[in-house]
Amino acid sequence: MSLARASRRTVLASTAAVAIGALLLTGCGDDGGDSAGGNAAGTRQVTDATGRQVDVPAEPKKVVTLSEPTLDAALALGIEPVGATAGRGQKGVSAYLADKAGKAQVVATVAEADMEKLAALQPDLILLDETTAVKGEVAKLESIAPTVVTAKLNEDWKKAFTATADALNRKAEADEFLTGFDADVAATKAKLGGDAGAVVSVIRWQNKAPSAVGRGVGHVGATLTALGLERPKDQQGVGTGHSEPVSLEKLSTIDGDWLFFGTLGEKADGEKAYAEARKVPNFSRL
Repeated sequence: MSLARASRRTVLASTAAVAIGALLLTGCGDDGGDSAGGNAAGTRQVTDATGRQVDVPAEPKKVVTLSEPTLDAALALGIEPVGATAGRGQKGVSAYLADKAGKAQVVATVAEADMEKLAALQPDLILLDETTAVKGEVAKLESIAPTVVTAKLNEDWKKAFTATADALNRKAEADEFLTGFDADVAATKAKLGGDAGAVVSVIRWQNKAPSAVGRGVGHVGATLTALGLERPKDQQGVGTGHSEPVSLEKLSTIDGDWLFFGTLGEKADGEKAYAEARKVPNFSRL
């Protein structure tokens, strides 16, 4: 990898990150949104991604988010949960959210929830989606607080975000956020210049091999598409999950004009993984 190419990659990373990071790092203002139906005073009825009708608080005060997308969305809408899931490969919430969700008690991982810890928080609303294995525990969660499954696996992220906003009664804030997001994407796209239409590969290095990340209409895939960027052939279409392993024999399939590299864990873990990857034959040729 030449120094010039590495420098150009840094430029694209900094501009694309404006849009990709927007959903995860932007908070909106005050409580808002009108009640949409509802039974008892102070509640509203929403239909979740599984078709269940759930009575939720009109103004939830103690929210628990059991998946990373619902945590991101809640924070973007100006709500700091009392309980949350740990970031993948981390003990606490994802490091980039630490200053926004530092008060949230970790009560789950992507694999399971600690029902006892969760119940002790006495939440009035629980949010999750199908990116977490806890999706199979909805009946147990319902015995603790109203529980809303906001999205199916591989759902369009804007649809999932809007569903989370609906459950939180924050439609106005969601509309404002999405308008700002689209403006950020347009501004970033205009700055790409000669990199417009570039092929962008996104991988996670784990267990001494890469996995392709961000296929489909989730945050990464949809944002890159909105920016007018392409993906390598094997990263196109809808994926089967959060990431898909790639064998070292097929290392060339993750190549592109730009390569976004990451791993689970903290910054030091990423640096260690990158050093490991560079020892793999042909990786430095990408």
